[in-house]
Amino acid sequence: MRGLFVTSTDTGVGKSVVAAAVCAALVARGEEVAAFKPVVTGMDEPPADWPRDHELLAQAAGAWQAPEQLAPYRFDLPLSPHYAAELAGETIEPARLLDVARAAAGDDRVLVAEGVGGLLVPITPGYLVRDLALDLGLPLLIAARTGLGTINHSLLTVGAARTAGLSVAGVVMTPWPGEPQPIELSNRATVERLAGVPVAGLPATDPGSLAEAGSHLPLDEWLPWSS
Repeated sequence: MRGLFVTSTDTGVGKSVVAAAVCAALVARGEEVAAFKPVVTGMDEPPADWPRDHELLAQAAGAWQAPEQLAPYRFDLPLSPHYAAELAGETIEPARLLDVARAAAGDDRVLVAEGVGGLLVPITPGYLVRDLALDLGLPLLIAARTGLGTINHSLLTVGAARTAGLSVAGVVMTPWPGEPQPIELSNRATVERLAGVPVAGLPATDPGSLAEAGSHLPLDEWLPWSS
């Protein structure tokens, strides 16, 4: 399976924007793209400046997937997936997640899978976001903040991924400013050096300019087999 699994150092870091920018940039250069998000929570909260995660991904991937198709589980409360499912009286089945993701990818699409929160968030008891990434067999792309604290959070996430046997394609700091401050430049260089992975910056963007923002990312390094 060709693709990337997008995770983050924490919740609210910008993981959905990174995943959507990757989708949009790949579509803009002629790739067939499938998006996938295992669980969406917080459905009862009205969207603000951005669409809900699965709606944004469907839009970025070319709108051939209905948002509900690429996110098999959706819950009203803004909680960790396992707890949101528990309160809703549902059970999240890992096998169903894998079936949906593989069906979306088919034989020739690049699959951009977006996790939920960070790598160690439980999707269901006994099954973490990390386990889904392992089962899909995709290299990991880690969304991270640019400012204070990001070194520790980024290195912890890279370390947890490698301990589990995941391959880390890179880290994306977001939103990357047009005129970065010295601390941001230092953070980026330090994470790259200590983690031993390339660190890119995703410029500030909006739902209408995702492809342009994504074009700044090193897609050929992450997906060297892409056309």
